[in-house]
Amino acid sequence: MKQLSFILFCTLSFLFSCNQPQQNEEIQNEIINTAKGQLFIIGGGKRPPILVNKIIELANLKRGGYGIILPMSSSEPDSAIYYSKLQFTEAGITNITGMNIKKGELPTRAQIDSLSNASLIYISGGDQNKFMDIIAGTDIRKAIKTAYTNGSVIAGTSAGAAVMSEVIITGDERNYPDYDNTLRSIEGNNIITAEGLGLLTTAIVDQHFIKRARYNRLFSVCIEYPQLMGLGIDESTAIIVKGDSAEVIGLSQVIRVINKDNELHKNNHLLGAKNLQVSVLLPGDKFSLVN
Repeated sequence: MKQLSFILFCTLSFLFSCNQPQQNEEIQNEIINTAKGQLFIIGGGKRPPILVNKIIELANLKRGGYGIILPMSSSEPDSAIYYSKLQFTEAGITNITGMNIKKGELPTRAQIDSLSNASLIYISGGDQNKFMDIIAGTDIRKAIKTAYTNGSVIAGTSAGAAVMSEVIITGDERNYPDYDNTLRSIEGNNIITAEGLGLLTTAIVDQHFIKRARYNRLFSVCIEYPQLMGLGIDESTAIIVKGDSAEVIGLSQVIRVINKDNELHKNNHLLGAKNLQVSVLLPGDKFSLVN
């Protein structure tokens, strides 16, 4: 009887151990981003043909799809539409138009429907705070999310890249009223953040990154928001987000910062973290957006 009990115990232990890794694997492979669409997040600067052509390909603009340019980040929206559209026109794409919504103006039902069903929504550069302020209280954010969920490409450059995140870097500092392009220190309660479009929930984006040496800014935000991956995208460079993974494309690099131990140390006003993982990613590199 004792021998039979021992054999039964061993058998059950073996079966349990076989099932356990599968359960862990399911937890590890849990999908966070279920959208069918893709994000095309450009770090600003010039947009070389490799970026424009890839957007056209992903959005199926040569096979019946259409694109809409949202220029509300720009102080000169008509010019933003013109120059953004020009690059697509030069590539043979004419089924793309601009949609400029002014502050306090509610988009029509037809405009919201057009956004929701667009193959491409392209957000221009400028000021991310201006863009988010203009669309506040409208259905534009919802329409962009609907398009992305259903399979559209949502592209943006510079400010249009910054708004992709759930938490966005506004560019302003609490402790220093004079604007600084790179951020002069790594200190707590200084960087001002705001709510973005929420298309990218596991990372926060910074743009013009290597060109403007914005390391202090990204380090600061990754320490204060340890659950978020920091992505510093350089000019003429982009990441293509599909599901929970991304790929670098373009002419330069992407800096990825992960706060491995979710650390946040403070010494008076200074911030510290002893295990930040910094990666320099090249065009063609693919990476997970889930820490």
